[in-house]
Amino acid sequence: MNKEILFLEPVFKQMIWGGNKLRTDFGYDIPGDNTGECWAISSHPNGDCIVSEGAYKGMHLSELWNKHRELFGNAEGDRFPLLIKIIDAKQDLSIQVHPDDEYAKVHENGSLGKTECWYVLDCEENTSIVIGHNAKDKQELEAMIHGERWGEFIREVPVHKGDFFQINPGCLHAIKGGTLILETQQNSDITYRVYDYDRLQNGKPRELHVRQSIDIIKVPFEAYEGERRVVREENIIIEKLVDCNYYAVDKIDVFGKAVMEQNHKFVNVSVIDGNGSINGIKIYKGRHFTIPAEYGIIELDGKMSFIASYI
Repeated sequence: MNKEILFLEPVFKQMIWGGNKLRTDFGYDIPGDNTGECWAISSHPNGDCIVSEGAYKGMHLSELWNKHRELFGNAEGDRFPLLIKIIDAKQDLSIQVHPDDEYAKVHENGSLGKTECWYVLDCEENTSIVIGHNAKDKQELEAMIHGERWGEFIREVPVHKGDFFQINPGCLHAIKGGTLILETQQNSDITYRVYDYDRLQNGKPRELHVRQSIDIIKVPFEAYEGERRVVREENIIIEKLVDCNYYAVDKIDVFGKAVMEQNHKFVNVSVIDGNGSINGIKIYKGRHFTIPAEYGIIELDGKMSFIASYI
């Protein structure tokens, strides 16, 4: 097995609510000033990343998963399990909810459900996000949605740089304008829109999914109570953000020379600040890569921050 790091070329998506921070903050060559998403590590058919260098240069991540499963510790499944994005919300995203695996399998042609989490890279002052709702039971939920009582229904919380949110299936949510996040999620592109502010796209309202949303929104809302744990070693701080059934996510800060060991099936890494090197290879803000199985010792050098995920 060739044990080299898999550096990936992002795929960009223009969105009605997108902006240009993927260019101004990360230096990407984006397709336009309404670019909302960078699919940084993805094997999804709607955005399949290509390896940018090395022995596997030019191969899609999905192709590696299918032909070289040993790179991923022979992990089970018919698709690479995770999808990593950077999301630039210049305007508010729709009020939305995601299904779990069981619902998506039945109603979305065998798709995975969508559990996801957000690390807030930056946000404007006095920004908020939507997490949850205020309905007491299913009857009130339906009445609030059908009555378009959005101000009463939606639960907003303030958001700050460095915040972290776990978004489980059935949790009503929305990123609001002025927020830049890194999202780790299941490899799924299923979103049910409950409300989209009556916006028009190409002269028409975007599709809503009210029936599906009412089916899956969990009532009453229960806030996720996760604990962020910090591990300090020489020249490195590892903050354990979440460990759930689908992924574990860490924030890693490096200050000089540091050593780690890759002992997972694979590790996805996004450099979110600074620059330096990994085993002598230059890395910098905006680079994304997957460290394969059995890679062994990782030597880091520089001042930089990562978000890392693994199963």
